[in-house]
Order: sequence, then structure tokens, then C-alpha cells
Amino acid sequence: MVKPNPSQVPAWSSLSEGVCLVARGVTFRTAIRVALVVGTVLSAINQGGVFMSGDADVLTGVRTLFNYLIPFTVASIGYLAPFRIGRQSAPAKHDL
Repeated sequence: MVKPNPSQVPAWSSLSEGVCLVARGVTFRTAIRVALVVGTVLSAINQGGVFMSGDADVLTGVRTLFNYLIPFTVASIGYLAPFRIGRQSAPAKHDL
């Protein structure tokens, strides 16, 4: 297993930093592959009949979008999770 270069590790500690990493495309290559596979399978299962019958409407398009967006988000979180820098907790009062 190849260890990543410490300067290339997408370290983050807050939700806003994690969102910025996703917005900058740090997770894109990994997450897009997952989203394409899972989103296509979900869309075929959930909206396939609607598309085949020609009854697709805007709501069907929104549902299909979420079939891709949710796996992309979950894959991005999974990618970033091991790089989270934990907060240093303050000592408890009884430890002082």
C-alpha cells in the first residue's frame, strides 16, 4: 500500500472545511465513479418504468438527480472521513 504524501492529504476539522474540499473537487474522481454506478442502478430500479413509458416529468428528473447526488455525497464523506483532524478536548473539571 502506498502512503500518501502528507502535503497531499486533505486534512480537515470542521464541516465547512469538509464542504470546501468537496467543492474544490478533492473527492471528485472517487465519488463520481460510485455515483455513476449506484445512481444508474437506483434510477433503473426506481424510475425505469416511468422513463420507459414516456411519463417522465420534472419530479421524475428531480428524483433521478437525487439518485446520483446522494451516492456522490456518501462517497465523498467516506473518502474524507479518515483525514479528519479530531478536536483537542479540554480536560474535564475533575482532571484539574
